[in-house]
Amino acid sequence: MKQKIIIATLKSWNIKNYKKLGELYPEFSFFLVQKEQDLSLEFVKKIEPKYIFFPHWSFYIPKELYENYECIVFHMSDLPFGRGGSPLQNLILRNIKKTKISALRVCEELDAGDIYLKKSLDISKGSAEQIYKKASKLIFFKMIPRFFKTSIKAKPQKGEVIIFKRRKAEQSCLNTLQNPNLNELYNFIRMLDAPTYPKAFLEFGNFKLDLSKVQCKNQKLIGRFEIYEK
Repeated sequence: MKQKIIIATLKSWNIKNYKKLGELYPEFSFFLVQKEQDLSLEFVKKIEPKYIFFPHWSFYIPKELYENYECIVFHMSDLPFGRGGSPLQNLILRNIKKTKISALRVCEELDAGDIYLKKSLDISKGSAEQIYKKASKLIFFKMIPRFFKTSIKAKPQKGEVIIFKRRKAEQSCLNTLQNPNLNELYNFIRMLDAPTYPKAFLEFGNFKLDLSKVQCKNQKLIGRFEIYEK
C-alpha cells in the first residue's frame, strides 16, 4: 500500500514542483492543499498521511494536526537565528548572503520546533521571487525526498534565539532607509520584489512609484518603475 503525503502550499511555483514530485516518486500518493479551510482534521483523518509538509504556508496550523501527525514546515533561516516573520527580507537587510533552509517540526511556539535537516541557500543576488523559486526546488527535490529514503530524527534547536519581526507595508518606502549606499538600495528593492509583497516605493504628492526588476550594472541601478495615483 502506498504511503500518503499531504503538501500544503500557496505559491504557483510550489504547485508546479509538487506535480513534478509526484512524477518522480510514483510509489507515494500525494495530496495537495491550497486553502486554509481545506486542511481540517476530518480531511487529514481520511487520508492518514505519513507526513504533512508546509512549504510556504502562512496560515495557523491547528494543534490537533501537529499533535497527531508529523507536520514539517520550512523556514528560510538557520534556526534558531531568524525565528519569526519576513525571514528573507530581514536576512538581506542584514547583508547576509548565504543562509539555510530549516526543516522543522511544527509545535506551539512559532519556528521553535525540533530540526530535521538544513540545506544551504545563496541569497546574494536575484529578486525575492527568484530566490523563493530557487528555495522551492531545493525543498521539493532535495529536502522532502530525504524523508522518503530514510527515517530522520528531529533534534532540538541549539544556539542563540534571534527573533525577526514581520515587515509592514509602510516599511517598503525607500525613505525608511537612512543614507543608503548603492548596494543597500539594490538589496532593498530586490528583497521586496515578489507577488503579494509590497514592492519598494516612493511617494510624491498624489502619486506613488513602485520599483522592481532591479539590476546593478556599471555602478548604476537599472530596473522597472510604475507610477500611479494613490
